[in-house]
Amino acid sequence: MNRRPPIRPNVPAPRTWDARLARRLVTPLIDTRITPNHLTTLRLLIGVAGALCLACDGFVSSNAGAFLIVLSNFVDHTDGELARISGKTSRIGHLYDLASDALVTVLLFLGMGIGMSTAGGHSLIALPTLLGAIAGVSVAVIFFLRMRIEEMAGKAGTKQASAGGFETEDVLYLLPLVTLTSGTSLFIIAASIGAPLFAVWVMIDYRRVSRRAQPAAQSSQVMG
Repeated sequence: MNRRPPIRPNVPAPRTWDARLARRLVTPLIDTRITPNHLTTLRLLIGVAGALCLACDGFVSSNAGAFLIVLSNFVDHTDGELARISGKTSRIGHLYDLASDALVTVLLFLGMGIGMSTAGGHSLIALPTLLGAIAGVSVAVIFFLRMRIEEMAGKAGTKQASAGGFETEDVLYLLPLVTLTSGTSLFIIAASIGAPLFAVWVMIDYRRVSRRAQPAAQSSQVMG
């Protein structure tokens, strides 16, 4: 009988359904040469391919892009789970994961904007592309500030809201419904409004965490 590779002790079970499935899939990789960075790279390549498909005009390409983005979003959980259960964690790997997340999400919105522009016979600098760029830049700001908040307050400071085994980011799993129902324009408009507003909220949270962290840093310096 094949014995399952041992998981590191005291590793808490994942909270979300996709992370639980990801852990089951990567458990056989614990004793292999595959590292979390390999899975991050796979997630990045799939996400970029999805964004490129969304940037192309056509029902098939847009739906293929949505499927690839969903797949990329799922694979994004595998690197973290493999790192946790195998102990193959690193600062560089964590930053690589965050950068990949940001890049794929930015390209997602930009690709959808470009796809809408080309479908309407407009140039690449048309309004849909601009709206996609606004959403994408806002997402980049959000990722950067959340990374800074995590450095000051730990992972608890950037913990996503969750309920019933799902997190806020799991809304991306509904992306194929958007493309199948030709709702890309509404999605981009909503994202170009919602992403900047959320970025403002993250900026406020960042300032709050910064002010809270300054006295703690000063007191530690005095004690040192």
